[in-house]
Amino acid sequence: MILQQTLNGLALGMAYALVAVGYSLVFGILRLVNFSHGSVYAFGAHMVIFLAGFHFGLVPAIVMGVILTGLLGILIDKMALSPLRKKKSPGISSLITTIGISYIIQNMLMMFFGSEKKPFPPLFKNNIITIAGAKMNTMQLMMFLVSILLLVVLSVLVKYTKIGLAMRSVEQSQVVSSLMGINTNLVIAFTFFLGGASAAIASVLISGYYQIVYPTMGFMIGLKAFAAAVLGGIGLFHGSIAGGLVIGVAEALAATIFGSAYRDSVAFIILILVLLVRPAGLFGKKGIEKV
Repeated sequence: MILQQTLNGLALGMAYALVAVGYSLVFGILRLVNFSHGSVYAFGAHMVIFLAGFHFGLVPAIVMGVILTGLLGILIDKMALSPLRKKKSPGISSLITTIGISYIIQNMLMMFFGSEKKPFPPLFKNNIITIAGAKMNTMQLMMFLVSILLLVVLSVLVKYTKIGLAMRSVEQSQVVSSLMGINTNLVIAFTFFLGGASAAIASVLISGYYQIVYPTMGFMIGLKAFAAAVLGGIGLFHGSIAGGLVIGVAEALAATIFGSAYRDSVAFIILILVLLVRPAGLFGKKGIEKV
């Protein structure tokens, strides 16, 4: 039973990690917690089922949905956050703005798609795989593998490409980066695109697993992914992955031991306990400010 629930938790935890990476990307560049990320996640799943209705095929619908969700991330930055940065508004203003944007996106989804739950097409045939006596279906395995692949791609992009070098430079100092000829606005826009695209891919994987979508689906998973990012050390890729896996496995085990009614509280209980011991998260380091 423990192995069974661990496998279930690992598959779900990797999807949480993929959403958490979006928080870490934006926080790493702007030191901003983007609380609209959960609604962007829900937008991605709804765009996929909307485009699938035109009979393009599921794969083209997923690709276009991911791109549109990435563009939504850029739109959020350009329309709401960039003007605040230009006016040098305090960070709390941007944070409250992202909360407002979250509700705007959520209500727009309700207006256009309705508030009821809608079916999402299965992504793979649901075959059962047996591992050391524990059973795992094809969708869980693909969630795990696809999430790992995408997280590896994102890590390589950030560490070994020119745009990744620019992202790391802007993370250190936007002013110095602009003086060195880096287009900081382009780097920030690209970061928001990556965050939105990763959220959309996670929403497709999780929606394909549960085979259901609805406008408020991003609220709880957005909070869990944020908890995963903070748990591992927000702003760190490997921290987001570790946090997602810890929360996914703990949630699966708690649902079995205590019942499914308590599964949503586990992420926040673990977060509080860890932060009492390590306020910077599992892999985070206390910042040193030079004056």
